[in-house]
Amino acid sequence: MGVSFGVLGPVTAWDDQGAPIPLKGPRHRAVLARLIAARGRVVPVGDLVTDLWVAPPAGATSAVRTFVAALRRALEPDRTPRDPPRLLVTEGPGYALRAAPAAVDAWRFEDAVRATPPAAVAHLTEALSWWRGPAYADFADEPWTGAERSRLAELRLRAVEQLAEARLAAGDPAGAIPDLDAHAGEHPWREQAWRLLALALYRTGRRPDALAVLRRARTLLSDQLGLDPTPELRRLEADILHQAPHLTPANTGRIWAEAAADYDRLVAAGARARLDSTVTLLRSLAVTGGGGLVAARRHRTAAIAAAEELNDPALTARVIGAYDVPAIWTRSDDPAQAATVVAAARRALRTPSAPETRARLLATVAVESRGEAATDDSRSAAAEAVAIARDHDDPALLTFALNGLFMQTVHRPGLAAERDAIGAELAGVAARHGLVTAEVLGHLIRMQAASALADLSAADEHARRADTLAERHELPLVTVFTTWYRALRLAIDDPDAAEPAYRDAAKLLDTAGMPGLADGLPALAGLTLRIRRGLPAVNGDFGPYEPWARPHLLPADEARAALRQTPAPPRTCSPRCCGA
Repeated sequence: MGVSFGVLGPVTAWDDQGAPIPLKGPRHRAVLARLIAARGRVVPVGDLVTDLWVAPPAGATSAVRTFVAALRRALEPDRTPRDPPRLLVTEGPGYALRAAPAAVDAWRFEDAVRATPPAAVAHLTEALSWWRGPAYADFADEPWTGAERSRLAELRLRAVEQLAEARLAAGDPAGAIPDLDAHAGEHPWREQAWRLLALALYRTGRRPDALAVLRRARTLLSDQLGLDPTPELRRLEADILHQAPHLTPANTGRIWAEAAADYDRLVAAGARARLDSTVTLLRSLAVTGGGGLVAARRHRTAAIAAAEELNDPALTARVIGAYDVPAIWTRSDDPAQAATVVAAARRALRTPSAPETRARLLATVAVESRGEAATDDSRSAAAEAVAIARDHDDPALLTFALNGLFMQTVHRPGLAAERDAIGAELAGVAARHGLVTAEVLGHLIRMQAASALADLSAADEHARRADTLAERHELPLVTVFTTWYRALRLAIDDPDAAEPAYRDAAKLLDTAGMPGLADGLPALAGLTLRIRRGLPAVNGDFGPYEPWARPHLLPADEARAALRQTPAPPRTCSPRCCGA
């Protein structure tokens, strides 16, 4: 395997037999640690001097070169003076460590945690066993390790919680309790730790202990941080009090764990197969609920980056295009991530590929170029993707392309009928071919379009159909949109009764995992409702809607001045608020 390095504890190196390599003095180890922390990037000699000494002595630069030479002899003892170094290389103004990703325990840990299937208990247990102490333990006080130590510590805490979730999914709540108990005690600000501990206790029949844990969490959060528990933690306490059936799942956890173990055994370390499978997993995860959507979004760009690192254009295109998760809200939850995905898709489009692959990449560009990112080019991408999908008679590809076309038809008022036609085709194709999530999307699009066209009876019917499919196929996020629609519907029929309905709808946003939807919407809904009822406007967190809400909060003279300064509305917005 060659030389390997460890920073998950004291900084060390091992030879290909696993024996420690003598690294001489602390400054030699400091140079090595600094290069590992740079993660393959070049560290200029001047930076090494500054990092190694508070007040660099005369000859510090020469000393650094001496340290590097000694490290090279230790790491590559068989290299002759005529051979260039392979590991610790000179490049430009400084040095870089050209170690393989698997050769550094911290890099290997990060890859293992991010690539591990959620139920893979053995893999997470092994990855956590690589920790020999705090990261960069012998350089804990050095400023240059601070950010990397914090990042790795956070990753380790997440891995502990991930392992607990995996044990719960595998039907082993008792096995999760000891580590969770210590973890929550050492890190009382981590609500996920308290949530998992309470759930594990409840599933082992210790309901009073589970409630005591949640009360302890509330007290610690309040006393130490001045915080109230999150809605998720409060909801768990209520569910435990009422012994909600969903807290004790059926035997699906064991089945999932066994399937994941077989996958790990059979697929082994095949990076390409794992990436293909990871996208399938993320696609399913994204429709399971708010937490799943957030997790899928977090891992998606990492999967794309991993595919690009393998320098396999066909694999990269598959990884990008296979994430055909239905998208309904036309303001991006994460514009920076969307731009990253679009850029990767455009890079992949430069390589000739099969028409179906090209269509998926074009549809990805169309879906992710929503809101202010929409352009004539992204609209052309949507149209081409739809044309290719129709030519190839591929229903799944067509529904994905139609989703992209929908995202590109909110750039001006007056397109509600066009969106309704897209939704009708999408729902029809999906229903004929058993594509449930796409069928739900079609009904949600038609619900919004019918609202814009003031055909509320049609909107009611599409909301009902979407809810029926969501309940039958366990798609909880659908309720977010239909609940908000029904609050809007009530505001039209009975404005005085709509306020509680909007409050209930707003609660769903706490765990929806869709900040692009949640940001400012509750306050905006409350403002429009008060105006409709002839009540004075009240301030609130209007998010991106603040410039248009502000005039309603000011006295008449100031309101007129504010109106003159109000910017033009975005070219694109939610189809529900765009009107006809």
